[in-house]
Amino acid sequence: MQLAVYCLVYPFLWIISKLPWRIFYTLSTGVYIITYYLIGYRKKTVTTNLKLAFPNKTDRELKKIRKAAYKHMCDMFLEMIRSLSISKNEMINRFRVTNIEKIQELEAKGDSIIVMMGHYNSYEWTNAIDLISDFKCVGIYKPIKNKYFDRLAHRIRGRFDARLIPSAKVFREMTKDQRKENPELSLYGLISDQSPKLNHGMFWTSFMGITVPTFMGGEVLSKRLGLSIFYLHVQKVKRGYYEATLIPISEDPKSEEDYTITKTFTKLLETQIKQKPENYLWTHKRWKHRNAEPPKNAVIA
Repeated sequence: MQLAVYCLVYPFLWIISKLPWRIFYTLSTGVYIITYYLIGYRKKTVTTNLKLAFPNKTDRELKKIRKAAYKHMCDMFLEMIRSLSISKNEMINRFRVTNIEKIQELEAKGDSIIVMMGHYNSYEWTNAIDLISDFKCVGIYKPIKNKYFDRLAHRIRGRFDARLIPSAKVFREMTKDQRKENPELSLYGLISDQSPKLNHGMFWTSFMGITVPTFMGGEVLSKRLGLSIFYLHVQKVKRGYYEATLIPISEDPKSEEDYTITKTFTKLLETQIKQKPENYLWTHKRWKHRNAEPPKNAVIA
């Protein structure tokens, strides 16, 4: 059954990935109309999240943000499909790194780095960094239940020699990488704004004014492995074009006080969301544990 579904869907995905850009984004607009007006995909969740994050905004203001957020989400989804066939030159042109000199400085040091990201702007095209540097991009992802679509995700996100590690194996695989005699120069990309399971939420902090459990993976890994850690600040220049800047969180993580790295990441992401909230993915339930009782021994700061 999984193979049958894949065989039915894949040809359409390939055709979409080859469309001229103008037609491609016209299709995205059509997908937005269906998703927002006809299906209403997770509209209740999005509305609840926006009201929680922006309690002082009017319903009219929130509706405007919601509509723009759905348009951006549909663009993002189709841009992921576009990655099936996008050329190297197109990728470099559409996802530009503004402080390339920082990349070059890090290359000269010869050390791998960790890059923390949120579900903000184009996190799907960050493997463009692979094309302009000696770093091998390593993405951490959650496997898809359909094994054929999981392989497709590997193809899409693993293009241009990037590599994927399942989230359940990230600690083991990164530790193994860095213990090699001559470890490969890697850029580990971590999407770090998901909501952890309640019993795993051992650190709670304010995100958009709401105290919630927060993933500590980036901080723990950077301290354990001694890897510099950065925030990837991605701006949407216009439809289909992005600019990314590496912002240092800590280049000496072992000297940082506990929770500092995680709180710094959260504040950097929060600042971007407040500036352009429509470019955040509001469909995931980031604040679902806001009224829950933190686990015993959890830290709140």
